[in-house]
Amino acid sequence: MEPSTDGTPDASLGTVACVLTGASRGLGRSLALALAPRVRGPGSIFLLLARSEEALAGLAGELRALSPGLEVRWEASDLGTEEGLRRAERAARELPRGQERLLLVNNAGSVGDVSKYFIDFTDPANVNSYLAFNVTSPLCLTSAVLGAFPKSPGLHRVVVNISSLCALEPFKSFTLYCTGKAARDMMFRVLALEQPDVRVLNYAPGPLDTDMHQLVGTTCVDSDLRLTFQNRKNNGTLLDCKVSAEKCVNLLLDDTFQSGAHIDFYDL
Repeated sequence: MEPSTDGTPDASLGTVACVLTGASRGLGRSLALALAPRVRGPGSIFLLLARSEEALAGLAGELRALSPGLEVRWEASDLGTEEGLRRAERAARELPRGQERLLLVNNAGSVGDVSKYFIDFTDPANVNSYLAFNVTSPLCLTSAVLGAFPKSPGLHRVVVNISSLCALEPFKSFTLYCTGKAARDMMFRVLALEQPDVRVLNYAPGPLDTDMHQLVGTTCVDSDLRLTFQNRKNNGTLLDCKVSAEKCVNLLLDDTFQSGAHIDFYDL
């Protein structure tokens, strides 16, 4: 998509109500910054969800500058807790209606404890805590948002799940992460089947230069995988979050993907 002569992108998503989780850093932040110039400011609203209120407030100012007239709200909450999830759901229900498009991006997630192999997970509380944040919260939040923005004439509803190659392939020491990502992919494929009017995308953004990647490179119990992550960082082969975010936004603009499909950065 080429920019116009005044520097703004030509292609537009129209007026949008966008709910974005994990918005304060990494891919989530890049997605917010990539989306803002693609919406029609007056009438559009972003709801940013993450744990850091300071980071969300700073991002909100940047988004308003990118899209004049854009309303930006945020809710600092921990989606891994029932209280935090309920606050996020309440904030979504309080959003104004009347936009041309609903866009929900389930980006928030964690890699889990990669210092353990499968046989080392013996504490149900730790596993349940991981699943609450990475599986339960996107399921319940998506249900709440779609309920708040029901099917109606003129409303194009889109749900994006930030996926991973780990949803398709197993990796040593990634017991929790692979399980969570695989569950999320299937969960959203079911949504696509049940709700044909909702466009659903499982987008795998590729190996990103993020804190999560750094964590694996320093704490992964599997020496081969740990070395792979270290080499990616040292060799400069990690993807910039901005580049992957732009590809995701272009997928949404093209809107030709099969609903429920798993699409990887390298497929494009």
